[in-house]
Amino acid sequence: MTEFLTREQLADRTSAAVDAAVGAGRDLGLDVREPEVLHDLFSVVVHLAPSPVVARVPTVLPDSTTLESLARRQRAELDVTRWLDGQGVPVLPPSPLVPREPVQRDGFSMTFWQYVEENRDKEPDYAANAESTAHLHAALRDYPGRLRFLEAAEPHSLTESLARLEKSPDLISPQDLDRARREWQVLEPLAGSQTEFEKAFPGVELQTVHGDSPPANVFAAVDGDRYADFELVCLGPVEWDLAALGSELEAAYNRGARRNGMRELNEDVMDFVNAVGRLRTIAALELVPKLPVLAEYLNPAVDQWRHTPFSVNPPGRAD
Repeated sequence: MTEFLTREQLADRTSAAVDAAVGAGRDLGLDVREPEVLHDLFSVVVHLAPSPVVARVPTVLPDSTTLESLARRQRAELDVTRWLDGQGVPVLPPSPLVPREPVQRDGFSMTFWQYVEENRDKEPDYAANAESTAHLHAALRDYPGRLRFLEAAEPHSLTESLARLEKSPDLISPQDLDRARREWQVLEPLAGSQTEFEKAFPGVELQTVHGDSPPANVFAAVDGDRYADFELVCLGPVEWDLAALGSELEAAYNRGARRNGMRELNEDVMDFVNAVGRLRTIAALELVPKLPVLAEYLNPAVDQWRHTPFSVNPPGRAD
């Protein structure tokens, strides 16, 4: 049987992440007397008060993620958000009070961000956020840095996660896991190779994309909305950022695309990114022992996937 972390173990992990963030902040010369946990799910987010700095410490990661691979992605996030901030795009920017580099301490790799006060009274408007995502994409078209193709899909990690789930039949049945692995055999060549993607979807341009559902990652600040959480920023089709959000939000994005001189979403590419997104949900079951509450969010999506027809051909290719 799979072993799940207890409440005490989860609390200990949070405490260790906070201690690491406080220690790292003080080593960087910050005044940290009243640290406050702002968020604790996949990452522990700590306001290093009274300094206007927030530390984000990832704590729930696939077993295949190393400190080195995490730090590389964090550098990309810091660089992209620094660049967007310089272009006047509203983002949660890296803190100017410390070097814009990930810091490793006590087995964690963390980043430091400017503290921005949240408007806690504002309810998220996902349709407006989806429409606004086209504006973000318009800005990201000009990002000059080089990023890996569809790294947000985490193809290597997804493959390893499905393999590890074989040892956890209490998380996913052998029948469901077999289907997931067969589907991934179809999708992995396109998700893991820019060349194969471009063969399957000729004429669909690639650009820098947020990587992690920007309509769900808009921070309501007291001075207005800001784009946030670029942890999975990568090179890809704009469709990736709308995966699994449904037709209503796709239509909202298309309205924003027309207004910003961007192309509308390609239906074939949407089919592809939605299929990969569903398998990323299956692979995320690996994280449930590390974060038991995650099952409440994943299980309904797994049930929905189970009733989705299996596609025997890669999206974008004829039967």
